[in-house]
Amino acid sequence: MAKTIFHPETDQIELTTVLEALSDPIRRDIILGLFEDGEQNCSAFNGLSSKTNLTYHYVRLREAGLTRTRQMGTHRLITLRAEDIESRFPGLLAAILAAARAERDQRQAQGLSEALSSTKMVDAEPRREDGA
Repeated sequence: MAKTIFHPETDQIELTTVLEALSDPIRRDIILGLFEDGEQNCSAFNGLSSKTNLTYHYVRLREAGLTRTRQMGTHRLITLRAEDIESRFPGLLAAILAAARAERDQRQAQGLSEALSSTKMVDAEPRREDGA
């Protein structure tokens, strides 16, 4: 028999717990991914961290009331509880999502800038006549 997965009721969701759960950038990326793409299999976020670490993050988000997890065969699917969060703390989710998007865009721009910078460094190196 499958283990029952705990989810707090909407009126049990506490602001302190939500903010603590959202203090980690990996968890903010998970929330942003769920908002943008809808329900996801746990493996959808494997690029963010190791499976063990992600399991920890999924539990923190679920126990804070930010996500709902359901079992489907051997898979666990995660959904953002957007309506519950909005009804409990109006405007909070929109602010968190906006900040998470800005962080992601900044990281992507920084990564692109670093990639371009390293390319320029390679191009700037003097070339030897023997082609090496």
